[in-house]
Amino acid sequence: MYHEILEKAREYEAESIRYLTDMIRIPAFSTKEKELAEYILQEMKKAGFDEAFIDPLGNVIGKIGSGKNIIAFDAHIDTVYPGDLSLWDFNPFEPQVKEGMIWGRGAVDQEGGMASMLTAARIIKELNLNSKFSIYFTGTVMEEDCDGLCWQYIIREDKIVPELVVLTEPTNMNIYRGHRGRMEMQVFVQGRSCHASAPERGVNAIYKISRIALEIEKLNEHLRYDDFLGKGTIAATEVHFSGPSQCAIPDSAYLHLDRRLTQGENKEIAVEEVKEACHLAGESDARIQVLTYNEPSYTGLVYPTEKYYPTWVTPADSPYLKIAERAYSQTLGRKPVIDKWTFSTNGVAIAGMHHIPCIGLGPGNEVYAHAPNEATPVIHLTEAAAFYAALIYALNQ
Repeated sequence: MYHEILEKAREYEAESIRYLTDMIRIPAFSTKEKELAEYILQEMKKAGFDEAFIDPLGNVIGKIGSGKNIIAFDAHIDTVYPGDLSLWDFNPFEPQVKEGMIWGRGAVDQEGGMASMLTAARIIKELNLNSKFSIYFTGTVMEEDCDGLCWQYIIREDKIVPELVVLTEPTNMNIYRGHRGRMEMQVFVQGRSCHASAPERGVNAIYKISRIALEIEKLNEHLRYDDFLGKGTIAATEVHFSGPSQCAIPDSAYLHLDRRLTQGENKEIAVEEVKEACHLAGESDARIQVLTYNEPSYTGLVYPTEKYYPTWVTPADSPYLKIAERAYSQTLGRKPVIDKWTFSTNGVAIAGMHHIPCIGLGPGNEVYAHAPNEATPVIHLTEAAAFYAALIYALNQ
């Protein structure tokens, strides 16, 4: 059966390419995914899904089967903007298929996963691989802006609670089982303005925030290290100030911090470390805030969440991981590499917040995510589709 699944995926390779090239042609930035969601919904209906709908947040969700237990496959359908177009060799929204690759914005991050999911669903139905599960295929929104928000909504409001979620973010066709968490903080300082011709009359907020930034740089060198996930990191990514004019001493400033959390780190630890950095900078009166995301989705719905995204790891001895390794080897004829993402995924909500096991496998290499001339190998689309179908077959045995 595993050989038959792979052959069916090869038969559908042209369809997988069509799915992905069609999606690349539809720009779908965070909070602007409406047209792409509607396209995916129509393709789900054409593929014979038992149910397909768009939820109030804008996630497009398809279902196959009617078992009591739930398995889900997830791909976020939003992309980042293309950036400086002069860095691209072609229009990022006019996909190219050449040299065994599909080129265009979203090819890797992460519409390739959605294309393979659609093909996998067709294989599962045609080969009758599922009898035990309700299988959900989710095209989720706003991940690039706020990873995991979509799945907070799916679990809490749509009441879809899987026993396992397969994340189809790019893994270079390896199997991933976790990644560092993250959070966003801002540090605010207050100064006192005066005329810049006599700076000693005021308190310069730029100098205050700069001293804190230098302590943050030192803090990064001393954060916790985990053998699997690696080191926690912190980085100052933006600095802002305000004042009466360019001829005045700035009266306030703030620093935006990107904090990546390894195993054993959490929000409370991270905030205390920044407080200590402020103290070492001589700025104990600085105010630290963990930010909140409250942008409306393309449907207009606002679903606020704190910008704290917990670390997660699926244990190396997880039975789901063992079944996935066996399905991979039986289908693709090689042993999978088990690894982790460098970046963050919707797993922060699914596994990090709600403790639902996750594994990951997706077409494309994450090093090309958010980069110009983004491209994913055609063979990855085919092999990923085969693996998703084979995993369902294995879980049904």
